[in-house]
Amino acid sequence: MTVKLSAAVLGEIAHTAAVPAYDPIMLTPGILHFGVGNFHRAHQAVYLDDLFSKGHGLDWAIIGAGVMPSDATMREKLAEQDFLTTVVEQDNNRTAARVTAPMIDIIAPGETETIIATLADPRIRIVSMTITEGGYFIDASGDFNPGHPAIFHDGQNPNQPKTVFGLIVAGLKRRKAAGIAPFTIMSCDNIPGNGEVTENAVVGLAALSDPAFAEWIAENVAFPNSMVDRITPATGEREIDFLRDTFAIEDNWPVFCEEFKQWVMEDNFPAGRPPLEEVGVQFVPDVAPYEHMKIRILNGGHAAIAYPAALLDIHFVHEAMEHPLIRAFLEKLEKEEIIPIVPPVPDTDLNEYYDLIERRFSNPKIGDTIPRLAQDGSNRQPKFILPSTADRLREGKDIIGLSLVSALWCRYFEGTSDSGKQIVFNDTSADKLHAAAKEARDNPDAFLVFDEIFGEVAGSELFRQRFSHALKTLWAEGTARTVELYLEDALVK
Repeated sequence: MTVKLSAAVLGEIAHTAAVPAYDPIMLTPGILHFGVGNFHRAHQAVYLDDLFSKGHGLDWAIIGAGVMPSDATMREKLAEQDFLTTVVEQDNNRTAARVTAPMIDIIAPGETETIIATLADPRIRIVSMTITEGGYFIDASGDFNPGHPAIFHDGQNPNQPKTVFGLIVAGLKRRKAAGIAPFTIMSCDNIPGNGEVTENAVVGLAALSDPAFAEWIAENVAFPNSMVDRITPATGEREIDFLRDTFAIEDNWPVFCEEFKQWVMEDNFPAGRPPLEEVGVQFVPDVAPYEHMKIRILNGGHAAIAYPAALLDIHFVHEAMEHPLIRAFLEKLEKEEIIPIVPPVPDTDLNEYYDLIERRFSNPKIGDTIPRLAQDGSNRQPKFILPSTADRLREGKDIIGLSLVSALWCRYFEGTSDSGKQIVFNDTSADKLHAAAKEARDNPDAFLVFDEIFGEVAGSELFRQRFSHALKTLWAEGTARTVELYLEDALVK
């Protein structure tokens, strides 16, 4: 007999899954979080659940806030189950379910005044966000883009903001007017220097309507950098059915994830913070080495295997890692071109870190998918792959493998796999990338015209040559043979 998830039945659920060791009624809010998706519920919310279960930090509960239309569905589904989430952690030898309860409400998108009023609530001392790499309005060089239509709107209409950053600026302005100390703003997205990037967006937007207030934000608001890590696939019927059949829990939107998780942060919280070091969060003076390691090796690794796997009609990530060509391609790329230019990380062996990543990618229980890794490449390529390419070019090193990654991405955007199967894109720039990729079959340079993606890399003659040769080889020989040539050091003679 299954149990429909709610606060009233936690006692019954405790027979099959772990439940909070605290009463959610005792929680009070301390964090407003934008972007209540799967990753947030598998990462930040789990750390807080662990902390609350120790009886500590109960005044740091989460209020979610929605901006995107999809957030309305999330709010509806989670409200039906008292904002509880079942998190299923899966390792090769273990599958365990737990119900988490650190979230006490979600404000629906469109409820602008409620969001701003909550931001102005003195109980809110941290504003955090997981809004994806594409949500920061930055170009290929990492600079804030004040000309984006959404940012332009908020600059012209600061009292009716539509973006996360417009809402934050409005909330800070209301706090300042009321004499309330500003909250700390904490990005939990996979962007190098995510604190600085967030500060540039908040200050840059504020400057469009009130330059003096923008200066006040720069001088008074903290933006700690952080590195976050946990592989968390999308939720579908497969996951919902598994939870019901295995743990007898009916959850509208459970989260499945790997057992591993990591969170490294700068300890820069003038308004206070929960004692997260008690549950494994690392507070360090400089997050940058950890960021570079994770973004280049893990996220870059995901981006590297996504497109050859998609072109070979592979659906699951672990199946890609079972394919000898893709596994070998990833290892050669990482060890020869990516890892050698990753700066040293305290107390960390980068080759051992790669071995850990390889094991994590190979976990068959996670059910992570190639379509998830392949989505939003126009935002992920310039953050996860092309920085490594640019660094190697600056050092006078070759980029045969990294150029192949870019060529595979271009080949993918032609729209069919090697077998002729139609590819379904999930990218805000899909139309222009698709058109350029089709033209690039005869003219490879046609795909490199997007300055917001390729930036300085497109100006490198070596990169253009390597990219062109790899793309032509993909069309002439197919994905498998092209990867074989790379592995044989014969892609470029």
